[in-house]
Amino acid sequence: MTEFTHQPFGVTADGQAVEQWTLRAGSYAAQVLTYGGVLRSFTVPSPDGNRDIVLGYDSLAEYEAQDKYLGALVGRVANRIGGAAFDLNGVHYSLAVNNGPNCLHGGLRGFDRAVWKAQVENDALVLRHVSPAGDENFPGTLEVQVTYTLTEDGALTLDYQAKSDADTLCNLTNHSYFNLLGHAHGSLEGQQVQIFADAITETDADSTPTGVLLPVEGTPFDLRTPRDFLQGLAIEHPQLTLGNGYDHNFTLHTTPVSPLGLAARVCGGGLCLECSTTQPGLQLYTANYLDGSPGKDGACYGPRSAFCLETQAWPDAIHHANFPSIVLAAGQTYHHTTCYRVTMI
Repeated sequence: MTEFTHQPFGVTADGQAVEQWTLRAGSYAAQVLTYGGVLRSFTVPSPDGNRDIVLGYDSLAEYEAQDKYLGALVGRVANRIGGAAFDLNGVHYSLAVNNGPNCLHGGLRGFDRAVWKAQVENDALVLRHVSPAGDENFPGTLEVQVTYTLTEDGALTLDYQAKSDADTLCNLTNHSYFNLLGHAHGSLEGQQVQIFADAITETDADSTPTGVLLPVEGTPFDLRTPRDFLQGLAIEHPQLTLGNGYDHNFTLHTTPVSPLGLAARVCGGGLCLECSTTQPGLQLYTANYLDGSPGKDGACYGPRSAFCLETQAWPDAIHHANFPSIVLAAGQTYHHTTCYRVTMI
């Protein structure tokens, strides 16, 4: 049985009240903000006591000031849309340019900047948000629901659903930064990553997919067997140079899977995190662009101090016919689930 409590977490610059919800199940606890649907903390039992393994901030003002998407729900379209534009049903849509020449993570005010409505339903925390037609210049009114569930076996599950009244694009994810040695550890040392994928989507100098699927065989992206993060990052490879580290989509499948398929496993510090998902892709990001700004309890969050496992559709899919589609037709339901399960080893 999960216990739920909530308390105020400040007021946004434009006057919206934000709450922090705490989910407790056995020895596990997660804190979720209504601002951006942020996973602010995930505290788990470890060999040396309880350990918070998610990077975050102590105040709402810090969340509003940052641009690294710490812990946030991301949409309407996670990752990059090349050229910050797309065509749909014969109409050309221009988007905000906020990442080189691209539109990243939904634009200037994506779902990470929204204040979501929250309530407890069926032993889960349900967040809802309505993105009106024309929001960040995307078509259609999109109604989104993300359900957080925490269980006593260490499973934190995010269930995503969305519907639109007009054809639009939809690709949702969570952008939590993990470090199994604790959010303040500051390095990925001693942590091994395994991703069950045979290829990545190759990117150009702007981190935009070229449309080419690059086999992982013989590259630092071959994570089909566990590899130490720092060992992989030390290998010379053009794709690692372009991304300043791992910042790549691993192609898990060409279509969604059901039930959940095991996508990745990270182990270190006496813990193991398993990521399972229905999504066709997983973006591995090694926090290459964190700048050392302070986080919770004054911790320094610098480059490569954490990792993200962003389950999602393949980036820039609207421009590549060989990628799984991210078009959500009017009246259809977008539905994906991702589970992060953390256990002691």
